[in-house]
Amino acid sequence: MLGAWYATVLRWRRPAALLVNELTLLPLVMPLAPARTLLTRFPDALAELLSAHRVPAQLIEAERAQALEHRLAATANRSLVGVMNEFTHLADLDRAEQPDLMRLSMRLAMTPCGPLYQRHISPDRELAALIAGLPETGQPGSRPDSAP
Repeated sequence: MLGAWYATVLRWRRPAALLVNELTLLPLVMPLAPARTLLTRFPDALAELLSAHRVPAQLIEAERAQALEHRLAATANRSLVGVMNEFTHLADLDRAEQPDLMRLSMRLAMTPCGPLYQRHISPDRELAALIAGLPETGQPGSRPDSAP
């Protein structure tokens, strides 16, 4: 449902990774260390983030399963790069010595983003609208049975 995620490093005293969803611009900040396990830790962190956004459990598990498959690639989406740069700047302003990264992720999700102005303005609202637009089964592309 959410599609591709892209990441950058937040070069703090304790480095963190900022991951941003290409479709909704939903941000996720998680510890970078150990970097070699970042992609294996991502599905559980994504599930925690989606749970914090009150996404239905069935969708969380589907997204978590999809996040187990990954490949590394650079983004050619300049708009997404701009959003990631803005989130990096805002995260730098909001962090403490030992920030609560989930709280930070939730705060960043409320940030108005230019690419979303014509739709739902902020990533949290974009995610909520995406979920609200899904059929009741919660599966993208499935249609509920219609009665004659």
